[in-house]
Amino acid sequence: MNDAPTMKLRRRDLLLRALFGPGLVGLRSLATGIPAAILANPRRVWADPPVPGAAQYVLLNTSAEGDPITCNVPGTYGNDAIAHPTQPQMAPTTITLRGTPYTAAQPWSTLPQALLDRTCFFHHATYSVVHADQQKVQTLGGYTTDNEMFISMLAGQLAPALGTVQSEPIALGPRNVSESVVYRAQPQPIYTPSALALLLGPPTGPLGQLTALRDRDLDRLNALVRCEGTPAQAAFIDQYAHSQAQVRQVSETLLSVLRGIHDDGVASQLLAAVTLFRMNVAPAVTVHIPFGGDNHADFGFMKETQETVSGMASLASLWSTLNAVSMQDRVSFLSLNVFGRTMSRANTTSGRAHNANHHCAIFFGAPFRGSVVGGIEPVGLDIGAMSIDPVSGRGVPGGGGSIGLTDSFQSMALTFGRGAGVDPAYLRANISGGVQVNTPLVTP
Repeated sequence: MNDAPTMKLRRRDLLLRALFGPGLVGLRSLATGIPAAILANPRRVWADPPVPGAAQYVLLNTSAEGDPITCNVPGTYGNDAIAHPTQPQMAPTTITLRGTPYTAAQPWSTLPQALLDRTCFFHHATYSVVHADQQKVQTLGGYTTDNEMFISMLAGQLAPALGTVQSEPIALGPRNVSESVVYRAQPQPIYTPSALALLLGPPTGPLGQLTALRDRDLDRLNALVRCEGTPAQAAFIDQYAHSQAQVRQVSETLLSVLRGIHDDGVASQLLAAVTLFRMNVAPAVTVHIPFGGDNHADFGFMKETQETVSGMASLASLWSTLNAVSMQDRVSFLSLNVFGRTMSRANTTSGRAHNANHHCAIFFGAPFRGSVVGGIEPVGLDIGAMSIDPVSGRGVPGGGGSIGLTDSFQSMALTFGRGAGVDPAYLRANISGGVQVNTPLVTP
């Protein structure tokens, strides 16, 4: 007797339940427009649905390799002691962030101006030079309460406002991905985009059945209201329920996005992440966009050049996808790696080594202004991050800023977390050290 079809069906059902909750309540919420809490228990108090307000979905790009993306961003030019790739496609180029000119590697100029105008480059340190510290760095070097990962903190706080099916962040990547996620001491599974596309993408799959799900639930809710409800409850359903035309549009849009997933590479990870946000599955998703990798032996910065160019193309494609599904103002992106790379010419003769004293977090989204926070200066035998003036956001040489090197990482997290919509009081209570920098924030 062949049990393979049965086992495959069980795995499919388990994955669906993991993504959409018991009774597929998240999928049904997507189909109906009714908050999942109401669908799960229609007789409960008919409270208003979550009001997102400033809450953002968070897309975290992270690498345990410590990519050299940090070495060619605004704020790293103007010092002849710093080594940059010499290939024409990496030539120093003027870009503008909200009207202010900066120099960066040429690929940054290929991003749409609307994206650059909401992109912040925050120079700081991660306090580590060890690949195996990837998880520790995600706890801000141990400066969070109970060593909770920053992405876990964000997800737990943003989930109630967003009304997501689950509070846990979702990690996307190929099967051999090394950037695992821990949520409140619980390791999270890593999902491959190809598996998600295979599960959700066929026209006969869950997304193709949204209209049927919508009709079934609305018939049930309307019958319940007729028997037990009030006019206010009937109005609630009328206000939030999707029409069949809306559901068909949602289904077609999501299926169209999923048709672009053919493997587990970067493009597929980004498409899968946007789909998960659009379905309101999780408040945060992690991906890995290569930007040069662990390039100790990258002579002439060849790999760094190639992957900076391809990485910028990935960011531009992400921006295009977010706009196509009207999510450009709902998703904030953060690039945070285990450490930065060495930059001085003396330390980059054959490639770049690990740098504990400089990293540049790159984040963009509707809550952020195009800006550069901090700067760089000689630290030890290489280049490190300057101290920061929290009022202006400028780098202050010689440690003269009130945000010192050892508080810079926490300051970046406080700033990004506030922009993403997390209560500043919660952030201050659960991150040791650091000061929120207001200059990158649209609403301080």
